[in-house]
Amino acid sequence: MKKALNRIQRDCCPLSRRTFLARCAACAGCASVSGLYAPIGRAQPAGSKPKIRAVFCETDNTRPIWPNIGYDFESRRRALLNRLQTDCPELEFLPAVLMDRPDDAQAVLQQDHEVQGYVLFLQGLGWRNDIVSLCKTGKPTLLVDNLFGGSGLFLTRISTIRNLQKPVDWVASANDDDIVASVRAFRGLAEGKSADQIAAAFREIRHQRTARPSAVELQADAQTPRRLEQVLNELKQTTVLVVGGTGWGGEQFREAAARELGLKFQSVSFEELRAAYQAAPESASRELAQTWIRNAERVVEPTEEEIIKSARMFYGMKSLMDRYQARGITVNCLGGFYGGHLDAYPCLGFVELNNQGLVGGCEADQMSALTMMVMGLATGRPGYISDPVVDTSTYSIIYAHCVAMTRPFGPTGPANPYRIRNHSEDRKGAAVQSLLPAGYVVTTLEINPVQRAVRLHRARTVGNHESDMACRTKLIAVVSGDLEKLVEEWQWGWHRVTVYGDWRPLVEELCQRCKFQLIDEA
Repeated sequence: MKKALNRIQRDCCPLSRRTFLARCAACAGCASVSGLYAPIGRAQPAGSKPKIRAVFCETDNTRPIWPNIGYDFESRRRALLNRLQTDCPELEFLPAVLMDRPDDAQAVLQQDHEVQGYVLFLQGLGWRNDIVSLCKTGKPTLLVDNLFGGSGLFLTRISTIRNLQKPVDWVASANDDDIVASVRAFRGLAEGKSADQIAAAFREIRHQRTARPSAVELQADAQTPRRLEQVLNELKQTTVLVVGGTGWGGEQFREAAARELGLKFQSVSFEELRAAYQAAPESASRELAQTWIRNAERVVEPTEEEIIKSARMFYGMKSLMDRYQARGITVNCLGGFYGGHLDAYPCLGFVELNNQGLVGGCEADQMSALTMMVMGLATGRPGYISDPVVDTSTYSIIYAHCVAMTRPFGPTGPANPYRIRNHSEDRKGAAVQSLLPAGYVVTTLEINPVQRAVRLHRARTVGNHESDMACRTKLIAVVSGDLEKLVEEWQWGWHRVTVYGDWRPLVEELCQRCKFQLIDEA
């Protein structure tokens, strides 16, 4: 524990280690003198400031992460602290940094006797940063998402944190003014307000500052689903390959998919895909790469040779699909590329497969691959796997990933512009920034045969986000419904699958036929 505390003190900026020790670590020696600390719910002595622990949840920026490798955590941390110290002079902020190590959170808690509240800044995707423990203290706690940084940790933990029924609330906004406005609520501690009253103030401020849903002029979009009985029959004859592991949900998910929907998953090793990649036709790969380059709005980072490698990966995946008579493939792409099992990312190959009416799915995510397959067969349109990010300042959800189709209305529909980029997290390989069309209703969902349920929300697309942080494709959409409900009841991991069109009636029919529960997320 002492080592963890030393790490936290060493990593924190802009305070020096000596200043941090003077402000923070000394409280461990004073813990028994309870009179030195003003308990929450009692007015403080005149002239004293409530002490707020500002915890920056980060990770090592020398490896592939969200926001991206090399992200300047220190500058963002310093800017936030400077802003808070300037705009909230009635509060004293005690900074600490968590570096993706579970014991860091315990080290902070052990020496926080004098602290009366917490602000947890989720700066990056340190999945092992124990924010749940930091939300159990009973002290007022404000959870702040650094959009395109800690968004996955935020969305996948918020439901658990809400169920603790502790005085915790949250901010997920691109506008730093919203963060400052919420943090000011800690001033109530000096007036003797309780932790619950402070948390209620956080919530009220967030409600006041959350944008109202904007009107979106919708484009014409004729939608004609296929007969569901035919779709369900085809699913029984359908195989999806899973490369590099058993994928999300493991064998239990595969068994449920076969039992409830008839869909079969087939494991394939990295070695088999690598062999297929190496056997890919050189001339055809170069020709496909040139087609991708020619049709792109522009190529930003990747070299021509890198794009040719991506074309070879497409032919490798397609040959495996032909061998196993599969209509889809999902690859443990991050593990495969980072682990040296794959020579190229499959991102551009997935784009090609999805544009052709097949399924190319990211990260060996079996649930998303199943959802893409069901919706693709039923609608004739591809699905887009994403890591969603919520922004209350625009009442929007941003669907972010380094893969997306460029023919969102199906193989014979119009194509949208795209750019060929490198993969965002590690700035290597080749991926796509698809500039998906605005002015359409989209349906976002996951189909879970284990739970025998579907989670679904709808939104209206308004454009594409140009931030260099996180994944390349970022489709912005205004949520139809209750954005707060969508956030606070988020379940089943981070991924969602988005399909152009309003397909709720189709999904309702699917749930009726399969006796699945339909959960309206928003």
